[in-house]
Amino acid sequence: MPKTVSSLSSSASLLSIELTSPQSVNGRRAAFQSLWLLVRMQHAHDTGAGVVRLADLRGEVSDASTLRMVVSRAFRDFKAWNIEVGWGEDTQREPRFLNAERRSQGPFWLPGAEAKRLRVQVDGRAATAAEVSSFLGLRARKTTAAGSAPPDAVHLQDAAFWKQLVASQQAARQGRLMAPVAGSDNNGNSSGSSALESIRLAGTLAATDFQRALVTLNEAMLWRRLGDNEQARRRLQALKKQRLAHHVAGNDYLGAMECIVSAWCAYTARDLPLAQSLLAGMAEDAARGLVLRHHPDVRFEWCNLWALACRSRALALAADDKPAAAALAEESLRRFGEALAAAFESHSFDAAQHVAANMGMAAWLFDRVGLSDLPTLAQDGNADTTRRAVQWIAFSEWLCGHTDGQGRSAWNAIYLMRIARGHCRTEPQPTLAQFRAQSPLDPAAVSALAGPLADAFDAAHWPARWVQVAQARLTDHQAGRRRYPGLQHCSLLFEHAWYAAHAGDLKAAEQSLGLLREALPQLVPSDRAYFTESWNDTLPAELVLEAKPPRRPAARKKTAPRAH
Repeated sequence: MPKTVSSLSSSASLLSIELTSPQSVNGRRAAFQSLWLLVRMQHAHDTGAGVVRLADLRGEVSDASTLRMVVSRAFRDFKAWNIEVGWGEDTQREPRFLNAERRSQGPFWLPGAEAKRLRVQVDGRAATAAEVSSFLGLRARKTTAAGSAPPDAVHLQDAAFWKQLVASQQAARQGRLMAPVAGSDNNGNSSGSSALESIRLAGTLAATDFQRALVTLNEAMLWRRLGDNEQARRRLQALKKQRLAHHVAGNDYLGAMECIVSAWCAYTARDLPLAQSLLAGMAEDAARGLVLRHHPDVRFEWCNLWALACRSRALALAADDKPAAAALAEESLRRFGEALAAAFESHSFDAAQHVAANMGMAAWLFDRVGLSDLPTLAQDGNADTTRRAVQWIAFSEWLCGHTDGQGRSAWNAIYLMRIARGHCRTEPQPTLAQFRAQSPLDPAAVSALAGPLADAFDAAHWPARWVQVAQARLTDHQAGRRRYPGLQHCSLLFEHAWYAAHAGDLKAAEQSLGLLREALPQLVPSDRAYFTESWNDTLPAELVLEAKPPRRPAARKKTAPRAH
């Protein structure tokens, strides 16, 4: 009967690995990349990390273009050294049963018996843990009582990373998305940097897989806010690769947020079915659904975006299918309420002010298309939907004041200016006399509608005339004190033009319309259509003839631009 050969029959012999140059195995010269991977796998085995992933090789022994070749060469060397190495996620499998065609994908690991055979040396003596870490290019780690470091150990150097991440998020809240605010620190301090600059600096300080993935996620979120869907999607693809290549801490959270930002990109492009499909798939996924239920920040993002998508669909259906539109509108308001609760659950006033403004504007828009009799709108017995809408937006502005004004966007002012002129009714392209005869609500009247929340409209941010409200924000933007994203900037320009024309200052109105015309190409087609149609339909004929808007696209239903 033939003798059975054990897959680990080579375990009788030891392998002496010399780390000093020229590196060798059992006294024979060895390729650096192959020996590095072998020692890295033993290090992963000894520290409890278990596996070595493809990303661990990048930048240390290879780049993306040569990775497959390095892995192939390494496994030829392993065979020559008579040591068995495994690959794939299942570290309990015997290497001889693994599919070699998938070997180049990793991750790589050493069976326990094989790891015991290795003797790592420096100048002929046993290498210390610090020497092994130095050879591998790893940072020195604090050791546990057992003498080895946990793979998720926290290091003092991490404080610099987290400080920079906070600086990026703070800059984003202050509106410094891409360009620094005028007059900020020019000495390289993060307080004067834009959110994008700060997050990129955080990337240079990231030392763990989770930190690197968190940087990529925040970059994607910033590009989405800047309106650059292409860049946002590139960063989301990079995040997906990072998550698939590693057992990243917080992987379920990162996956959930990746899905939400992808849905935001679809919503920004006005692909509502895709946006809601992504969100629904996330809710149905076992791991991500769990994060959605128990992580209030994720639940806020999901509910707020779902509500916005339902709002858009309800407005589009209101003229043709009232029952369907009413159901969507009701769901939209309910989800906004859940988003608001989640924001307060996570103690985020910034998130709460966003959804409060969205809720107020939704109530007003639904009333405009004949959906004012919704059960949610009638719960407080208040039949005056405009008053209810203004109070929600005033609450949003009040919350901004309780975050030192750092979360203040232009949306509250834009929404209130739209509401103030919303009940004006004239024929399309009115004459200048007809246009100026309209009576929009003035800021004092809107403040009165806010009732107990009227103190949110302080004189510093809310001048006595709407044209001044718009002009103050445009001046901040032009001077670099604030950086409003494209849609907010275009909205401010239009509102300024409308109210300047209503005050009889046609020159100022024409200047804003000229700037609007230049800025429109950066917007998605549906938002460009909104401004073009509003320009043609609401402004006086004299102005439309003086400052010709972009060529009007084929007939399409006008909807309000997306919210935050």
